[in-house]
Amino acid sequence: MSDWTSGYVADIAYTFGYYAELNPLRVKLAFLHTGLACPEMANACELGFGQGMSANLHAAANVTQWHGTDFNPSQAGFAQELASISGTGAKLFDESFADFAARSDLPEFDYIGLHGIWSWISDENRAVIVEFIRRKLKVGGVLYISYNTQPGWASFAPMRHLMTEHAEIIGAEGNGIVSRINGALDFTEKLLATQPLYARVNTQIGERIKKVKEQNRHYLAHEYFNRDWLPMHFATMTKWLESTKLSYACSAHYLDHIDAINLSSEQQQFLNDIPDAGFKETTRDFIVNQQFRRDYWVRGPRKLSDLAQAEQLRQLRILLIQPRHDISLKVNGSLGEATMQDHIYAPVLDAMSDHQIISLGQLEQATQLSLAQILQAAIVLIGSSNAALVQDDAQIAKAKKACEKLNSYLCNQARGSSDISYLASPVSGGGVAVGRFQQLFLLARNQGKKHPTEMAQFAWQILAAQGQKLLKDGVIMEKTEDNIAELSQQAQHFCDKKINILKALGIV
Repeated sequence: MSDWTSGYVADIAYTFGYYAELNPLRVKLAFLHTGLACPEMANACELGFGQGMSANLHAAANVTQWHGTDFNPSQAGFAQELASISGTGAKLFDESFADFAARSDLPEFDYIGLHGIWSWISDENRAVIVEFIRRKLKVGGVLYISYNTQPGWASFAPMRHLMTEHAEIIGAEGNGIVSRINGALDFTEKLLATQPLYARVNTQIGERIKKVKEQNRHYLAHEYFNRDWLPMHFATMTKWLESTKLSYACSAHYLDHIDAINLSSEQQQFLNDIPDAGFKETTRDFIVNQQFRRDYWVRGPRKLSDLAQAEQLRQLRILLIQPRHDISLKVNGSLGEATMQDHIYAPVLDAMSDHQIISLGQLEQATQLSLAQILQAAIVLIGSSNAALVQDDAQIAKAKKACEKLNSYLCNQARGSSDISYLASPVSGGGVAVGRFQQLFLLARNQGKKHPTEMAQFAWQILAAQGQKLLKDGVIMEKTEDNIAELSQQAQHFCDKKINILKALGIV
């Protein structure tokens, strides 16, 4: 009997996560900051799309035609259902990478994305993916790939190995993966209680195990308990991609672009003295103890002139997606928490506080700041999920109908589940975080219930009918009036601060 899972965990569903780095629109700002030309994204592909949330949100929210595959038929079935409901024509399959790569009906792609796949598959599947990229990524096309990285996993990798060995050898197969995960975590805690020399040398291990225990077991199953798991140095990734003619472009994680929050002056100078770009990346990973890389690669990088770079940057449009006064001027980088400069960020945030679309050129004029200062502020605000890039008006108009269909379905799903906490924005070309209760408030609003009290009553009737109650500060709220009061408070906040932002994003 063949093993269709190829060693990947298949007896527990993957989480319904959304990953903004897969949004093709985000490539442009990262490339322009690096001084590179960005291709138009007509055809895109996601390999290993999980539940298909990212693929479907992007298919609905932008005009790019999406293809993809995920080996798990349950996940692929859900992804296909979303594609059918939204009417995007996204072609999503349940095929292995090898079978998908052998299809004769696939176009050449401007963009191929893999999030959370590369580190958890076999070398055989990696080779299939590399060959697929070599054959199907257009000249000028972009690859997004994320993967676990050394040296950040160096100390914890032995503990991960021990946990998976326990799950396989000691854990009872019939009890399921969650039971085996819990058993492995309990075993590691008992081991650490004996104060092994390994833990005394690697003093952060105990704290890391505590954090792992707090995480969703579905996530842990796919993160730690696959047969194949290989954190990879950047230089090793470069070797894997040699045959594809790809060149490293830049990080897809926007905050990585801001040296001031990640590297000391001495470290910046040390890296600047390294002549080889690839070796510089490998060295930087040691400086920041990189654990997870999110990278853009390009097939034939084209450097822009300073004039073309500045002109294209000024045309980029962004939108503030958090209330102005709720935004902290703190941001986290590899150096820890940093404070954003008030004389730069205050005027930028003030100019964006009406939640209207604004270009970087307009921000430059409104604030009298330099383009370099505006650019850094945009990268930080988007990288910290306080702002979003915006598509052009024609793309927004084309995406609106599919987003409405998909969002209506997702909000209806929220009546019975909190699994999905994102909706599609035709403005940002991707997903936006909208929690279950806010989705219920949107349902209430669509039924003419626009006062916070009405929204709260609507949501409570749905929850109460299923015997569900709210949790506040770790305590279940038993009384009906307490549940309604909490929902009313959340609905009031939704009406006061969230609804106008969702309107600006084209979700309402």
